[in-house]
Amino acid sequence: MAVVRRKLLQSRQVGSLLLFLCISVGGEATIRYSVAEEMENLGLEVGKLAARGARLVSEGNRLHFRLHRKTGDLFVKEKLDRESLCGKADPCVLHFEIVLVEPLQSFRAEVRVFDINDNAPIFPNKEPLLKIPESTPLGSRFPLQSAQDLDVGLNGLQNYTLSANAYFHLHTRFRSHGPKYAELVLAKPLDREEHPEVNLTITAVDGGSPPKSGTAHIRVEVLDVNDHVPQFSRPVYRAQVPEDSANGSLVVTVTATDLDEGSNKKISYSLAQNPEAILQTFQIDSETGEVRLRGPLDFEAIETYDIDIQATDGGGLSAHSKVLVEVVDVNDNPPEVTVSSVSSALPEDSPLRTVVALFSIRDRDVRVGGKITCFLREDVPFAVKPTFRNAYSLVTDRGLDREEVSGYNITLVAMDTGPPNLSTETVIEVLISDINDNPPVFQEDSYILTVRENNSPAVFIGKVHAEDLDLGENAQVTYSLLPPESGDLSVFAYVSINSDNGKLYALRTMDYEAIQDFQFVIKATDGGFPSLSSQVTVRVVVLDDNDNRPMILYPLQNGTLPCNDLVPRSAEAGYLVTKVVAVDGDSGQNSWLSYHLFKASDPGLFSVQQQNGEIRTLRQISERDPMMQKLIILVQDHGQPVLSTTASLNILLVDGFSEPYLQFRDPSKHPTMVNPSTKYLVISLAVLSFLFLLSVTGISIIHIYQKIKYREKVTIQEHFYDDCNFPNHLVQGGAHGPLSQPCPYEMCSATGTGTSEFRFLKRFMPNFPFPHGTGEVKTEAGSSVPPDSDRNRSLGSESHARVPDDYM
Repeated sequence: MAVVRRKLLQSRQVGSLLLFLCISVGGEATIRYSVAEEMENLGLEVGKLAARGARLVSEGNRLHFRLHRKTGDLFVKEKLDRESLCGKADPCVLHFEIVLVEPLQSFRAEVRVFDINDNAPIFPNKEPLLKIPESTPLGSRFPLQSAQDLDVGLNGLQNYTLSANAYFHLHTRFRSHGPKYAELVLAKPLDREEHPEVNLTITAVDGGSPPKSGTAHIRVEVLDVNDHVPQFSRPVYRAQVPEDSANGSLVVTVTATDLDEGSNKKISYSLAQNPEAILQTFQIDSETGEVRLRGPLDFEAIETYDIDIQATDGGGLSAHSKVLVEVVDVNDNPPEVTVSSVSSALPEDSPLRTVVALFSIRDRDVRVGGKITCFLREDVPFAVKPTFRNAYSLVTDRGLDREEVSGYNITLVAMDTGPPNLSTETVIEVLISDINDNPPVFQEDSYILTVRENNSPAVFIGKVHAEDLDLGENAQVTYSLLPPESGDLSVFAYVSINSDNGKLYALRTMDYEAIQDFQFVIKATDGGFPSLSSQVTVRVVVLDDNDNRPMILYPLQNGTLPCNDLVPRSAEAGYLVTKVVAVDGDSGQNSWLSYHLFKASDPGLFSVQQQNGEIRTLRQISERDPMMQKLIILVQDHGQPVLSTTASLNILLVDGFSEPYLQFRDPSKHPTMVNPSTKYLVISLAVLSFLFLLSVTGISIIHIYQKIKYREKVTIQEHFYDDCNFPNHLVQGGAHGPLSQPCPYEMCSATGTGTSEFRFLKRFMPNFPFPHGTGEVKTEAGSSVPPDSDRNRSLGSESHARVPDDYM
């Protein structure tokens, strides 16, 4: 950044002036400098100003500063007077730009002139006359003329004071738009016989340091009693006047009436006690009360006027009303475009947002048409970019190609919002220099391809395409697969690409249960020198086929012991006998299962819930029902085609099995009776449980031995080409393989309050070998669990495929 040297040539302090340099390119922060108001040199030094052709550009028609390129000093061309430059506007800011070339830069400068207390308040009328009847009631108010102070802020008018007297005190009020004004408030009854005239002195004081003041001498003439004072029809009149209204245009008509007779009834209207600006802009007909324009209106200068109207009857009594005039903005100023600088020949490989030209737009209208729309009339690879407030830059918006267009005549249109819409057109000429630089561009940011599982090898799965805007060899695109960042080249075993046309082929059969999706990167390289390239990510999604039959988790179908369930003969209709639990290795609709009673010894005795597989009694069990009931349950999915499997279940109807568990008996009232049949049943269950645990232990030992032998035989190549061991970095989700072995469960009976149910507290699953070289099993949350995890190493723990709580 340039170094700025500050040098003050004069020490006389009359106020302060703040200079803001706003750098418009590169996003630099605003730099601020402060100097005295009436100085001759601002002391701004910028390195290499002469070499870069530094110059000042003003927004208005007049430039108040000049720049010395060699020394970097910024001079004030003339003494600045805030009142003449800005009037009552605050803050008072002068705008200009410092433009540098090679490279093209623009610095925004704002000079803010702070007010000094160099103007004292002045009353337009030094000796106002007030005629007040002696019968005026206490507390009556009489507005006085406002003092005028050209300064603003604290240096402007702040307060009024009144000389000591016995009849009046002073009350200061504020206008919605305009200076403060004072009112005389009657504090003591007037007596014309005692004092026919009261002389007062009012002083207006500003807030400067030291403060300045102005005075006026008020002469109050006490009138004889007049029974009635004029009455306005409204306390406040409102009017809207367009700023382009001609002089003499009617603003509003005020009316007042007086109940007196004779000369006391005749009313005359006047603009009493108003600032000079109002008296120069408006006038009132003393007889009709018509308020008309006397001078031009300018919405940009004053938006509203607060006018005091006085009505006086023939006896000297008066009344006051207000007229609030709102100036309506009219779109009468077209936008003004000032081009600061334009670049020379622009290379066609210029990056996006390269600055081509700098310009500013100004519209004097504020409310109507104040919003400016800046656009380009032609379809050209350029755009208008706002830099700060009303300053803009013309930047490149798309790539340039000199072989197609060697230059542009850009028509810049600046249009306000109207009505009516006013616009300004400016033509900017831009020349393009030749450079060849166009990389291949893919038609899409990323590609998603699908392939159905069990596909044939070398099947076509999709195509990618990239275009190059160059010609000849520079437009010839070659496609290739990029190896993953990890260095694993296994992706080349699953897909291949035609280097000429970008067609993709699957090299092997996909298995949805092993992998759901994977992704890789394709590179497109053109034939230029040096060659240019681009990359795109391709994601391949494997679609599921219904190729897995439902698998029965409970009851066990290939266990060493038959699976029997016990049901007491005292069970009522709706009694929960057991629950068939099954899973499906597929996903989505292919994994939705329904349960049906395929075959039964007595079809009218039991029913199966289709949704959850619960087996319940349809009626109460009778003595005539055989003890052994055999059921075959059909479990089928909802895929296409439908796949199903069956589960066989033996149900034993026993006498007195559930009575010891259904009711709690008081030992004091019901002595304990041991039923011989119950004793034998308990012994039988204990023997069966022991045999079951012994079988599970043996199977677990065999499984561990087989697993050790299996790991020793697996080679790296077999692991690489195994469908169930697809590289983890290409898998976008867990691999879910089907369970190939039944999962045994521990079973015990639970007590109830009316009927007995068998509840599955937890299941017991040994680590059997899994097919396809993988031991991962789906969990409820959809994640996979390795077979040798800590949870699978204990025989009594929950298995990988945990049964949901509603199955228990």
